[in-house]
Amino acid sequence: MSINQDILSALSGIEAPVKFQTYTGKAETYITFFTYLDKAEQHADDKETATGYYIQIDVWSKSDYTETVKEVHRHMVKANFTKLNFYDLYESDTKTYHKVMRFFKEVIQWHKSD
Repeated sequence: MSINQDILSALSGIEAPVKFQTYTGKAETYITFFTYLDKAEQHADDKETATGYYIQIDVWSKSDYTETVKEVHRHMVKANFTKLNFYDLYESDTKTYHKVMRFFKEVIQWHKSD
């Protein structure tokens, strides 16, 4: 399973639409996500044995998104993502509230013997 599938699976129970990178629908509250860093976290025998995925989830809303943010947080932690940091923004050009939520997940890589 890819990291994007992990995120989509984790957020599948949330009512707001969830899309990779961009959303073009009409919902007043929606969620986008992307990986902003994908890096080796551990090596053994010159092979990557663990990959770290640093994920950003953005909650966009025309109104109070507090409950949606709580729900996203709960779902991501349940899916074994670790919270890194959250912060609030306001997009004045579109009058949209924007919550940035950053998470980390380490995935162990299994390699066959050479």
